[in-house]
Amino acid sequence: MKGIKYQLKNIRRDKMCILSFLLPVIVGLAINMLSGVSFSSLSETSFGIVKNDLSDQSVAWLQSNGRVAEFENADELKAAVLDPASQMIGVLRDENGIKTFLSGDELQMNMIIGNTLPKLYAEREAASSKITIIPAVNSNEEIKLLLIAITMVTAMFMGCTFNAMSMIGEKEDGIALINEVLPMTRTDFIAQKVFLGFSGGALAAILTAFTCMRVEAGHIFPLLLIIILSAFIAALAGLFIGHFANGLMGGITYIKIVMILFIAPPILFYLVVPAGSALRLLSYLLPSSATFYGLMDMLNGQVQNIGISIIALLTHCIIWLLLFFIVENR
Repeated sequence: MKGIKYQLKNIRRDKMCILSFLLPVIVGLAINMLSGVSFSSLSETSFGIVKNDLSDQSVAWLQSNGRVAEFENADELKAAVLDPASQMIGVLRDENGIKTFLSGDELQMNMIIGNTLPKLYAEREAASSKITIIPAVNSNEEIKLLLIAITMVTAMFMGCTFNAMSMIGEKEDGIALINEVLPMTRTDFIAQKVFLGFSGGALAAILTAFTCMRVEAGHIFPLLLIIILSAFIAALAGLFIGHFANGLMGGITYIKIVMILFIAPPILFYLVVPAGSALRLLSYLLPSSATFYGLMDMLNGQVQNIGISIIALLTHCIIWLLLFFIVENR
């Protein structure tokens, strides 16, 4: 208990450690506020017109294809189109229907739309009888779920950062030499380190889940299992980094590399690799992949697949713990 109290005193003195644990919770609160934000409007085509220049039918047609902004005169419209921060397409009345003008620095997609818009307008009646409109999927919710899973994985990783920085700091301050002569076994020392990193990462993940996830009562236990197993693996990863790192800069480098390996590959595998493929199964060799897949399955309501993630995480816990004891004994 005295060793744990000593470690907790170190946490109170390290303000960056406290901020690291609270950061995922703050991000979770921010994500929870995104429910009223539509990301689809960010990629929606914007048209600029002059007031009373186009017919009501033409304006309605433009509104069905994007956002329409009205201006008092052509000079104001031209200034808005030429604004470097704008991707607006200027639309004016023409003897053949409509004509467009661009600033020249638009995205390639908007440039193509602007150049083909008059032809599309002229053929709108013929095209409307052939086109079947498929309702677009709400990408806002998909992006929000992805951000929640990324934030949860980051929160679980906080235990790794704390354990690694704590052990590196003890090496640089000479406290590691004192620990070797204390009446405490190596197993007790490792247990204390794992407990502190694990409890911090698990607590940060639980608070983050409370702020940004809506979990049914029957899914709370699987979620807690994923959090507990993932936080334990992250705490062990911190012990590996603290064991092999000889200095602060080397430790920070190791932490950054491990963080990238924990967060980036699962996102890439989830978005690119088809579910059920051999490559997706191989990705379970990375423990954070099992965490990420389990969280995404839970957020999407596919709870029948969570068992695979839990078994993979449990296997990683056993293997990593045995491997660390082997490294320590040598």
